Amino acid sequence: MHLILNGNTEECACTTLAELIDHKGLHKEALIVELNGAIIKQEQWPATTLQDGDQLELLNFVGGG
Repeated sequence: MHLILNGNTEECACTTLAELIDHKGLHKEALIVELNGAIIKQEQWPATTLQDGDQLELLNFVGGG
């Protein structure tokens, strides 16, 4: 399936948001996910099904000074 991830088109076989995040190896603790314009809470990731053409923004907070 084709997804638009942070503005880039990617091919992915993941069926849920949780699978995509695991596949990408992202740190879940500081991750904000927007799917087609809606913020998805972390507890909803396993039940959130991805569809061909979905637009995702994955934002990871980084500490520093």
